[in-house]
Amino acid sequence: MKESNVVDVDIDTTTTGLHIPLLNNFVDGAVDYKNRQAIRSISGFWRSAIFIISVEVAERFAYFGVSSNLITYLTGPLGQSTATAAENVNVWLGTASLLPLVGGFIADGFLGRFRTIILASLLYILALGMLALTTLIPSKCETLGGATSCSPHLQVSMFFISLYLVAFAQGCHKPCVLAFGADQFDASDPHECTAKSSFFNWWYFGMCTGPMVGIFVLSYIQEYLSWGLGFGIPCAVMGLALVIFLLGTMTYRFPKKTEDKSAFVRIGQVFVEAARNWRTTQSTVSLEEEACETFTRQGSQQFRFLNKAMLSPDGSNESGPVCSIDEVEEAKSVLRLIPIWASCLAYSTVSSQQTTLFTKQGATMDRSIGPNFEIPAATLQSFIGLSIVILIPIYDTILVPLMRSVTKKPFGITMLQRIGTGIFISIVLMVVSALVESKRLKTAKEYGLIDDPGAVIPMKIWWLLPQYVLVGAADVFAIVGMQEFFYDQVPSELRSIGLALYLSVSGVGNFLSSFLISTVVKITARDGLEDGWISDNMNQGHVDYFYYLLAGISAVAFVIYLCAANSYVYNQRRACDVAK
Repeated sequence: MKESNVVDVDIDTTTTGLHIPLLNNFVDGAVDYKNRQAIRSISGFWRSAIFIISVEVAERFAYFGVSSNLITYLTGPLGQSTATAAENVNVWLGTASLLPLVGGFIADGFLGRFRTIILASLLYILALGMLALTTLIPSKCETLGGATSCSPHLQVSMFFISLYLVAFAQGCHKPCVLAFGADQFDASDPHECTAKSSFFNWWYFGMCTGPMVGIFVLSYIQEYLSWGLGFGIPCAVMGLALVIFLLGTMTYRFPKKTEDKSAFVRIGQVFVEAARNWRTTQSTVSLEEEACETFTRQGSQQFRFLNKAMLSPDGSNESGPVCSIDEVEEAKSVLRLIPIWASCLAYSTVSSQQTTLFTKQGATMDRSIGPNFEIPAATLQSFIGLSIVILIPIYDTILVPLMRSVTKKPFGITMLQRIGTGIFISIVLMVVSALVESKRLKTAKEYGLIDDPGAVIPMKIWWLLPQYVLVGAADVFAIVGMQEFFYDQVPSELRSIGLALYLSVSGVGNFLSSFLISTVVKITARDGLEDGWISDNMNQGHVDYFYYLLAGISAVAFVIYLCAANSYVYNQRRACDVAK
């Protein structure tokens, strides 16, 4: 990570005796923490990004310390069935991934990213503390006729209240931290613009380092020492994250406030005016376009119905356009994201299996290391982070320069090509997962363990390792690609919302996974199995069939994605861009 080599400090002090920053050292559109024009040499860039990436490492450690082993807590201390627990985990993960839309709206529309991050961190700490305390709530037990029955209703209620507060806090925290980190790089400076693309790679590197450590350490503490301690440590780590974030305050660049209409108002007005003028004939619009000679951009040929927003309700334009061409193009840039967003949903549906069914598979297998140690099934999730930590530097330092020499593009491949590669890997992932599960079921049958749900299948848990590594490989392409794409392709004032859109892909995918699981259980149970393909007794179910189903859905979604990506028109704004 090298700093910019611009000439940036002072003019010749021998003639003036004064230290005056050179004009090209100021960052356009950015101010420092005292609301002064940001100076390039002492603000932003990697000096600020290091603080923000460190915060993400701590926050992801805390979040995955809760989410990675959640299904074990639900099926263990809270006594839920596998299908119910998997649905609850998917619904919570889905909600946690959709709430960034709320957090992004709050940040971009009202509080700003910096204040939202601080308030979200405080709520995060409170919610994690409450979550740890719920494990100490005693169950209500009654003794009738010598038999004791316990009802953990209060514990369950408080647990889920705390859990959803965690979801809301991270929903406000995550899109703002990522957008705020990317804001530290000036897109109008070629050197910083190129570094910004690397920032997204190293951001995800840090984002996966936290879970890799957290899953290893906390899953063991939760299962073998104390659930309260296992949930309490993330609370302390989030406190540390807030301290780290505040330490970097004097180095941060903040977007300069303008008196222009908010982006929400501008884009909303385009859609409103286009709807008001929907009766205006296309010939009238075409004549206006030709007369004004404004529609020379390729993007203007898409969603032409929005062009009507530039006309008055009577179809004239005598008093000037109601909405400007830039405002119409801004609205179109947001609308163009929808097909890409929708075609990525199948990818997140596949990814959601890593915290649910993958973990339940591992729990039935031989997890022993040596004669006296057994690893928790959730521990294998840390290999996702490990594979990402290994692959990100390879991608950034080897693959990008190699592809750049071939494609002559500054980042090797386009953002959409990167996402598409990840989606393709996810299809391979599901096929591999299905083959491994078929092998596990065959082994259970050979040893007569089909009817014993608690039996340990004589098959090492390391058979699952390839599918976890493939999850990491897919994320290196798809997730990092989506982060950069949804940040770069929205108006600058809406970048928290743009990143919230990327996060909502995961949220909707988790809801779709929950819906698929419920539907599959209902339909396949008619075949005579107690719970169908997804059974409490994993040895009687057929999760492999479910994985093949997901592979087929992903293949169809991949074809749709290729069509959407092929017709997409990039919103060109970056100084380092060459024709994409």
